[in-house]
Order: sequence, then structure tokens, then C-alpha cells
Amino acid sequence: MAEINLVEAVNRALAYELEHDASVVLLGEDIGVNGGVFRATLGLQARFGAARVVDTPLAETGIAGTAVGMAAMGLRPIAEIQFTGFIYPVLDHVLNHASRLRHRTRGRLSCPLVIRSPCGAGIHAPEHHSESPEAIFAHVPGLRVVMPSSPERAYGLLLAAIRDPDPVIFLEPTRLYRLFKQSVEDNGEALPLDTCFTLREGSDVTLVSWGAMLQEVQAAADVLANEGVSAEIVDVATLKPIDMDTIVASVTKTGRCVIVHEAALAGGLGAEIAAQLAERTLYSLLAPIVRVAGYDVIVPLFRLESQYMPSVARIVSAVRSTLEAST
Repeated sequence: MAEINLVEAVNRALAYELEHDASVVLLGEDIGVNGGVFRATLGLQARFGAARVVDTPLAETGIAGTAVGMAAMGLRPIAEIQFTGFIYPVLDHVLNHASRLRHRTRGRLSCPLVIRSPCGAGIHAPEHHSESPEAIFAHVPGLRVVMPSSPERAYGLLLAAIRDPDPVIFLEPTRLYRLFKQSVEDNGEALPLDTCFTLREGSDVTLVSWGAMLQEVQAAADVLANEGVSAEIVDVATLKPIDMDTIVASVTKTGRCVIVHEAALAGGLGAEIAAQLAERTLYSLLAPIVRVAGYDVIVPLFRLESQYMPSVARIVSAVRSTLEAST
């Protein structure tokens, strides 16, 4: 079983579906000859041909509109947007057409479309290459939003997203692309969508997060373990719809919850999770729910980037505050 990083896991999932499903088509800027800006599609055009791995003009609106039309007519397009800072022109087609197509046609048409895009800070890029806009898409009925946190989950969740009959926004944390490797079997087995993954069992506090921030969360849990604090870690993975049953069960057990996300605090998905926990676990809570998030500012340039992103120290401090509030 090969050890691969996250971007290689994405490449293998795309290759598997291209090989086994003739309706799968890739399109995006520089994805063919150059293999994509991060090389996620490296070698796929040479292997499957230019008709199935299509280099498009630099026009995100055109990419999205073309992909919606292809999906409506029975293909399974996978569109790449080079950075999430360039994804906003796509909103028109995704919000007004892709997410509504099944409802609008009373089930006559569906839109099996995947839009992939690197997201998040931590790679010393300009601010429009470093955003985390998952909450924008999660607010839209009819869309699924997925963000993997490891090579294994990137491979399995991308396979599931491609096979889904409705549109999926698949956000890939750029910081994780080559950060570490895992053993991933290229067997075509998908992981379940709409399901949280419990990465670590614990009894004192639940840490809820997704994407690249799981790195800091797991490091914080190690620090807390040395202090005698047992932290349970939940990887949300599918950000819309959220598997709240898993999160509720964990918080009911521990009585405390700290939610960590890289996106700005105001209107972030942490607020939605906290609200649902308040509705469903009020009598189990031993302390107020705490959110640790990015600040409500534009992601700064790389000299201040680390000051923007939630750190291990901030997460540990938040957990300590919940423990003190419940004593």
C-alpha cells in the first residue's frame, strides 16, 4: 500500500473515476498540459486524452456554466478553480442553477457536478489565495460542501463526491497538500459523505474542527493530555449537511465543546454548530461552548499569517477556560 500525500490522493481518486466511469470529465485552467497549479491533475491528460481532461480559458464563470450544462446532460464534470479567491464568479451558476436544478425540474434533471478548489492560509500566498469561504456555500440549499483533512479522507471523500447525484463543493486545504503522507489503497472505495469522523476518544472536552486546522487541534490535544485532560476530536469533514448526531453524542458525553476553524469568526460554521448544540445539548453542557477562529479581517500577508490562524496555544487556552468555567 503506497504512502501518498493529499494532492497525490486527489490525483488518484480522479484517475480512478476517469478510468471506471466514461461520463467523468475534468475541466479547468492549466489542468491538462501543466497538470494544475498544484499538480493535482498531473499526467491525467496524457493518460485519458484532451477530450476528458480539458484545459479551459481563464474564465471561472465559463467553467462553472459549462460544467452545469454538462452535468444536466448526463456527464459527471469535475471543475477545478485554481484558488478559492477566484471562486466567487462561480457563485452565480452554482447558486442559481446547480443547486436548484433537481428542484426546478421536479426531479427530471440532476446536477452531478464537483467543483474542486484549494483553500485556506498557511502557504505564504496573497490574501485571495488564502481564504476559507466554506460558510458561503454551506448556506445554500441543494449543495454539499466537503473538506478533507488527510490523504485517506481526500481519496475516499472525493470518490463519494464524484459519485453523488447532486452538486458538491470540494474544498482542499492547500496547507495539507504535501504536509504529510498516509498509506492509501487505490481500491476505489469511497468514504461516507454527511458523516463526522471521530479521530480521538476523550472524556473531558470535545474538540470540533475540519480541514487543515485538525493539525493544530491534534497538537493541542497532545498538550492537554500531558496536563491530564482527555480531549475527544471530531473531524466534521462534510460541512453541509453536518452530521450533528455524532457531535451531539460526543458533547453529551464530555459536557464541553471547543469549535476550531480557520475562517473568520462572524458567520462561520462554528456558529451553526454551536447553535445546534445549544438546542440539543443544553442540559448536558458543563460550560459555555467556545469558538476559536480566524479574526474578522482579510487574511494578512505571510509575515502576519501565523498571527491570524488559530494556534495550538489559543486552542489550549480555550479548553482551559471551559474547564475553569465548569469547576
